[in-house]
Amino acid sequence: MESTLEIAEGAASQDPDVGLRAVAALRELAERLEVLQIENARRLGWSWQEIADRLGVTKQTVHRKHGPRIGRRS
Repeated sequence: MESTLEIAEGAASQDPDVGLRAVAALRELAERLEVLQIENARRLGWSWQEIADRLGVTKQTVHRKHGPRIGRRS
């Protein structure tokens, strides 16, 4: 994966090929960060509702996406 600086520079590119690849890289980075932070929150005892509130989504959405991998504690 490219560095964060390279991704940011690519996102501002006038070349659609470079810009769209940067968008894809940002999505991948955001997904990895989401997983990392949700795992951290669950390990620290956060509820699915607390996590959902911080992400601006419903409890069901975050639980459906991450529950099977992370665990189903309340």
